[in-house]
Amino acid sequence: MTKLKTICTYLEKHLKLGVIPDYPNALNGLQLENGGEVKKIIAAVDACLPVVQEAVEKKADLLLVHHGMFWQGAQKIEGSQYKKLKLAMDNGLAIYSAHIPLDVHPVSGNNVLLAKAIGLKNLKPFFEWRGIQLGLRSSTRISRDELVKRVKKAVGAEVHLCPGGPEELSKVGVITGGAGAEIYAAAAEGIDTFITGEGPHWSYTSAEELGVNVIYGGHYATETFGVKALAKHLAAKYRISWDFVDHPTGL
Repeated sequence: MTKLKTICTYLEKHLKLGVIPDYPNALNGLQLENGGEVKKIIAAVDACLPVVQEAVEKKADLLLVHHGMFWQGAQKIEGSQYKKLKLAMDNGLAIYSAHIPLDVHPVSGNNVLLAKAIGLKNLKPFFEWRGIQLGLRSSTRISRDELVKRVKKAVGAEVHLCPGGPEELSKVGVITGGAGAEIYAAAAEGIDTFITGEGPHWSYTSAEELGVNVIYGGHYATETFGVKALAKHLAAKYRISWDFVDHPTGL
């Protein structure tokens, strides 16, 4: 058993929450506290009602997620929102969220873990965003078909390819999640193949015009890596148990 405050204090420093920028509604950090003790962590991508229900069934004390509860901004505590909060509070389930800080973390981050899972090496930061480098890039020699196979295997799901660029690749960029709209910025940095989760409709046709391949691996599927790694790290550090709740959206 570990104090929730101890874990939160550690994560504040480990994830550099006070340094890494994010969207206002991310509200990184502890979003809902419990009675103060943690014996079991559940990792998940989203703090949605089905995930909270399963976390409670698994008798977790802390739900560690990538997407927190407040992306829609201020909202009334009624309906499903009330049910979710009441269920968590009645069962002593704390909820902690880490968004961009978890994407870019050098060890437990979604970007670095996806890149390594598909065999990219010599990784270097790229894509300046609000004073930080949001993604990773790799100079490599690999065929487009082979890279698509590797991404599919890494995320455990089908991927969608925009074959707008060369068949033989040399400069690959990775930004997990919903970064498809950044195709122009990626192309400007010389990337010939951009791996992300999803993007708007126009990102496909824009990539074709820019001569860039885009591999859309799924927003959810590309962001399971970080929460798993972070929960595993915390479990080992504090000698508590952990598990992962898989609730894919297909997006």
